[in-house]
Amino acid sequence: MSLVADITPGVAFSSGASAREAELLARVPAGLYIGGVWQAGSADPIEVADPATGRVIKRIANAGPEDGIRALDAAVEAADAWAATAPRARGEILRRAFDLLQDRREDFALLMTLEMGKPLAEANGEVTYGGEFLRWFSEEAVRIAGRYGTNPEGTGTTVVSQRPVGPCFLITPWNFPLAMATRKIAPALAAGCTVVIKPAELTPLTTLLLVQLLEDAGLPAGVVNVITTSSSRDVSAPIIADPRLRKLSFTGSTPVGRTLIEQSAQNVLRTSMELGGNAPFIVFDDADLDKAVTGAMLAKFRNTGQACTAANRFIVQDTVADEFARRVTERVDAFVVGRGAEDGVTIGPLINEAAVANMESLVADAVSRGARVLTGGTRPEGAGSFYAPTVLVDVAPGSDIVREEIFGPVLAISTFRDEAEAVALANGTEYGLVGYVFTEDLGRAQRMIDQIDTGMMGVNTGLVSNAAAPFGGVKQSGLGREGGLEGIHEYLSTKYTLIPAS
Repeated sequence: MSLVADITPGVAFSSGASAREAELLARVPAGLYIGGVWQAGSADPIEVADPATGRVIKRIANAGPEDGIRALDAAVEAADAWAATAPRARGEILRRAFDLLQDRREDFALLMTLEMGKPLAEANGEVTYGGEFLRWFSEEAVRIAGRYGTNPEGTGTTVVSQRPVGPCFLITPWNFPLAMATRKIAPALAAGCTVVIKPAELTPLTTLLLVQLLEDAGLPAGVVNVITTSSSRDVSAPIIADPRLRKLSFTGSTPVGRTLIEQSAQNVLRTSMELGGNAPFIVFDDADLDKAVTGAMLAKFRNTGQACTAANRFIVQDTVADEFARRVTERVDAFVVGRGAEDGVTIGPLINEAAVANMESLVADAVSRGARVLTGGTRPEGAGSFYAPTVLVDVAPGSDIVREEIFGPVLAISTFRDEAEAVALANGTEYGLVGYVFTEDLGRAQRMIDQIDTGMMGVNTGLVSNAAAPFGGVKQSGLGREGGLEGIHEYLSTKYTLIPAS
């Protein structure tokens, strides 16, 4: 492969990129960011590839365990000063970061498309969504409140205050590289915590550009530190085991989350875990099918289906199942599959070859159990990790595709007869992140809200995420909430003081 020298020695991007892409990639920092200094890693560089072409687009620093501890050292050193910084000052830095992100939104959108593959229109949407966490928590920084009052016995005064938990370790996934970073960094900074953030190996570039933006917004050295690594377990374990760390926040798979919870128990760390999902999408026979189909396109195919909130199990009342399937198939057939940076593309690649192989396996298992493919079900020819948007019907209970998180562009339809069966099917999973219900019956909608066992719910909508709302699940989908009034409290500890009456 022909490579062109980058501004950082030993780092390169593919000469197959356009001039605009090459110029942007050259400006993205390529080092670890520790204590306000960009520096080399101790391991061989990481190669970041464009999943639409398979070409390497940049080489960046690769942290080893000792680099992770140095990053924690920097976060610990900066912790007291940042905690003592006035809430208004912390909020103003976050607000400046929000404003800078709006100015640089084209750079961030294109960079996400290059390293993750999503179409530019969706990447622009993520810039908007991710930016809202910076704006929301810039406002919440000055609203951290406590309480003060006479105790019930009248013998003293109760003072309840909130304090930053201390240095935090944030681990983000590859599928929403900007929003997952801002959703964790913004509340931590607003609360007065310093952080070490480890972005996913597959999509680290957006986080590196974001930290450069935070530096430009006036963030002091050491408050945010970034380590990129190809050895996540080896680098993370010593940080989590260090008694100076006080908080761990992770977004990713449930199996990895369980391991991290076990590790964090040794030092009794505060933990936030946003883990796997298996979202039900229930369509009743009184639903507005136009709304349901539009909601299905959003809930299933946004980000090429690679979202923890993606609808996984389409549970459709038997009397409208055929019509619903016909309409969604018509919409799916209109998708344009290709490289996200190209005009008109609506479905990009999957993140890598392993993801494509997983789609092939899930569809093959479903078909072997009697499912029918209405459209898709194949891998297009050519370069890149693409899989055709797919609609399956007659999906049998027990199929892998209804038990496992799909994380791809496959819409799998099962049917139900009555409300009780719909609830049983929806709750028949270890996961409980989000659910979607389509019905025009307000009473039924309220019953579903009460009976579907998830942390979030969409009624007659396929999109629920919002910076002002608490994001998170129940059961094996995780612990804690991100966003909303609740989000900042994940980074605060409550302190009670009694002052005796004089």
